[in-house]
Amino acid sequence: MTLRGRLLLAQAPLALALVLVGVAAVATLARLGRAGQDILQDNYRSVLAMQRVTELLGLMDSAALFIIAGERQRGWEQQAAQRPVLEAELHIQEGNITEPGESDSTGRLSRAWGRYQQEYTTFLEQEGVEAGRARYFAALRPAYQEVKDAASNILNLNQDAMVRKSESLRKQSQRVNTLMVTAVLAAFIAGLFASTSLTHRALRPVSVLSQAVRRLGQGDLEARAVVAGTDEIAQLGRDFNAMAEHLQQYRQSSLGELLQAQAASQAAIDSLPDPVMVFGAGGALLNVNRAAEGVLRLSLETGGDALARVEPEVRDVLERVRTHVLGGKGAYQPRGYEEAVRVTAPDADRWLLPRGSPVYGESGEVVGATVILQDVTRLRRFDELKNDLVATVAHEFRTPLTSLRMAIHLCAEGVVGPVTDKQADLLTAAREDCHRLQGIVDDLLDLSRIQSGRLVLDLRRVPAAELVEGALGVHWTAAEERGVRLSQEVAPEAEEVTVDAERMQLVLSNLVGNGIRHTPSGGEVSVRVSREGARVRFEVKDTGEGIAPSEQARIFEKFYRVPGAPSGGAGLGLSIAQEGVQAHGGELGVLSAEGQGSTFWFTVPG
Repeated sequence: MTLRGRLLLAQAPLALALVLVGVAAVATLARLGRAGQDILQDNYRSVLAMQRVTELLGLMDSAALFIIAGERQRGWEQQAAQRPVLEAELHIQEGNITEPGESDSTGRLSRAWGRYQQEYTTFLEQEGVEAGRARYFAALRPAYQEVKDAASNILNLNQDAMVRKSESLRKQSQRVNTLMVTAVLAAFIAGLFASTSLTHRALRPVSVLSQAVRRLGQGDLEARAVVAGTDEIAQLGRDFNAMAEHLQQYRQSSLGELLQAQAASQAAIDSLPDPVMVFGAGGALLNVNRAAEGVLRLSLETGGDALARVEPEVRDVLERVRTHVLGGKGAYQPRGYEEAVRVTAPDADRWLLPRGSPVYGESGEVVGATVILQDVTRLRRFDELKNDLVATVAHEFRTPLTSLRMAIHLCAEGVVGPVTDKQADLLTAAREDCHRLQGIVDDLLDLSRIQSGRLVLDLRRVPAAELVEGALGVHWTAAEERGVRLSQEVAPEAEEVTVDAERMQLVLSNLVGNGIRHTPSGGEVSVRVSREGARVRFEVKDTGEGIAPSEQARIFEKFYRVPGAPSGGAGLGLSIAQEGVQAHGGELGVLSAEGQGSTFWFTVPG
């Protein structure tokens, strides 16, 4: 028998019990329905008939009253109309005698009705109103009351019978309900027991197969599922045994190759001079190379949290890169040498720059992360030497450049003698180039002081509007010459900021100046200040040509200028602005799209 047939057979007792209970319920409900119908057939017709008789008697009595009141014709017509109807109702009652004592009551009603008719006939034969009134009160009224009492007696008899039968039916319903509940519970328990037993017997091979699968999952490749029969589970057991056999053969044949591949992989990462760490999908450290063991003193053999034994600064960097990669954000690339972390070593301190890349599974999901700490000690030293050289050259340029500017100024002003118009044009061009060169030298010296850590910030509470107005005031003339509108908007909740006013005004001035240079005539450069929690956000928005996405990541590098950008700088303004904002503990970024202008923003403490 197939597994499906066994499972259906296991449910058969429960289904049979439900069918039996259903049949019993239908029969019982039909019996109760017939009992209620009997009440209506036996008593309800008599009740209606007596109610109608009482109503018709009242009409005949009112007809008699009409006659003694002088309206003989109206009374005659009314009593004549009621007699045949009342006779019909009495015949209905005579044919529907169902209760004990109802036959005698019906006989009394018939006899009383006969007397009432005789008296009514005599009453109608009376001449004169007074004679009719005397006959009414003397004989007709007592006969009317006798008929009415007899009808009321039959009505009460049937109503009492209905109440009694209804109470009996209610008690019977309660007994049936109790019996049905008991039968349902008994049938359900019996069916459930039988179904459970049959299901357990049908699924017992599944338990055997499950135990074999569990043993195989724990590495016991000799586990086999012994399942007899010809159904689907038995076939599944045979297929499982075949799979386990193939896995055992595969392990025996490929274990050496796997070990060799693992050894080659470990030797490859051990050959790298930089520390390499491999993390699992849950963030646990899975593997390290020898450089990581030597430089960071990491070891997987000691157990516990291996990163807890690393220097706090290095641990923070590793956790940040690990979180970035395992969070599905792609590879982690450092923004510059400023992200390098120092590691204390016996021979000399090292500077390590973090990089991270994801490890993908077969279906494309991130199953791990590889983090490399690149040793950039020598590169960082070369960068420091370059910065020192640039600062030295810029400082040495300052004195002769000042003398050159003074000499050109004196010549242009005619102090040393008259000059021709052509000579004046040449001197003006030379003076503008000297001014531009002086700006580059000042930028280089500022950048040198920031990067060397010699920059001391004079932090104080400064009105945000004052910073914005100072930055815009420097560029009013240039903006008017280019036909560019300048505007500002300072939110009331961002009135003051805690910054070095001189440095922050230099940052704003650089951003506004860039915006003016890149905005065509008729455009606008706006400065907006708003609050974001505990920080204040400055935005400088222009309506220029925008910046391509591929260039946005590099515009903050030193000496980098976007290809095709207007001349007028050495590519240091944004780098100096970023260093200045970061020195305040803030961030600087850009939002831009080609042809839609740019918005440079930065945040500082409020």
